[in-house]
Amino acid sequence: MGWVAVSILVRWLLGWVLGLRLPVLPAGSPVEPLSVSVLIPARNEESTLPHLLDGLARQSLRPLEVIVIDDHSSDRTTAIATEPRSGLPVRVLPSPSLPQGWCGKTWALHNGVLASRGELLVFLDADTEPGPEFLERLVAVHQQLGGLVSVQPYHRTEKPYEQLSLLFNLVGLLAVPLGPACGVAFGPAMATSRADYDRSGGHAAVAGKVVEDWFLAHAYEKVDLPVSAFLGYGQMSYRMYPGGLNDMVVGFDKNFATAAGEVRWSWMLAVVLWLSGLFWAAWCLPASLLGWPLVGDRALLSNVLVYGAYVLQLLVITRPVGRFGWINLLFPIPVLFFLGVFLMAILNLKRGQVRWKGRLFSTR
Repeated sequence: MGWVAVSILVRWLLGWVLGLRLPVLPAGSPVEPLSVSVLIPARNEESTLPHLLDGLARQSLRPLEVIVIDDHSSDRTTAIATEPRSGLPVRVLPSPSLPQGWCGKTWALHNGVLASRGELLVFLDADTEPGPEFLERLVAVHQQLGGLVSVQPYHRTEKPYEQLSLLFNLVGLLAVPLGPACGVAFGPAMATSRADYDRSGGHAAVAGKVVEDWFLAHAYEKVDLPVSAFLGYGQMSYRMYPGGLNDMVVGFDKNFATAAGEVRWSWMLAVVLWLSGLFWAAWCLPASLLGWPLVGDRALLSNVLVYGAYVLQLLVITRPVGRFGWINLLFPIPVLFFLGVFLMAILNLKRGQVRWKGRLFSTR
């Protein structure tokens, strides 16, 4: 076996090591009753908010209150939030004018916390879709671990362009440690006690951060509070960027440009090594078929085997991450998409700003 083959094999095996250690939010029930305030920042979320509120109305653990903080929406967000849903206690809080130095989401949640009454604060993005036991499990895990507990939702894809997000979803999870006290937080779904929130400084401590979850995790760790994260497979899902391909490109560009520097170098090195093998496999099969430049074995059979090995791996490790089916068979396509958005993110880092939901945010 030549050195190229050994190198690809090592990178492929590394993918299994990274991909088979993604913990799912465990089952459990709260050991003692707690009053729960659910806080939802919403800016032009008329298409997504009904799924979340309907899901909250079916919870096995009923929240004390659900507060939708309307971040100056120009659509029917407020009207949809006030529609009655099986006795779900929902109220709408208009977000005050955005002060300098704050992002819309952090300002909305800061004001939502001030208006809330619960002992436990649960922050949910408006596009999340919880299963009936989600709040019960989340509260139980928080009672066990304390600090800040977050959940990365399962990515529910519908249209073909959404399949292009394959590598962004996967790399974002492979590049960080997950589980109890991992030090990583995911913004779509987070739970914390009010006391711990105040001790960490809350959203005021991360006021100007467009990717606030990474920095909120740092704020908790600075005051010796644990930060834990899990996958929402089977319990929490969302449909990312249903507004179209452009929204998806800008959204991932924003996250790349602002959070890339927060990833620990050791984890990133492992992911880059795995990605290099994936990129190699994406190139080798068409190169062997079309006579493109290629280092290593040009035999069609060996390159088909390498390609098939990565298809199998992607099918397995993406299963708890999102609904990605046929795109795994054509993974060179999301590879090209990933590289293109990565280059855009580098340019935005150089410019120092990115536009999201009609507002400009700093990437520095």
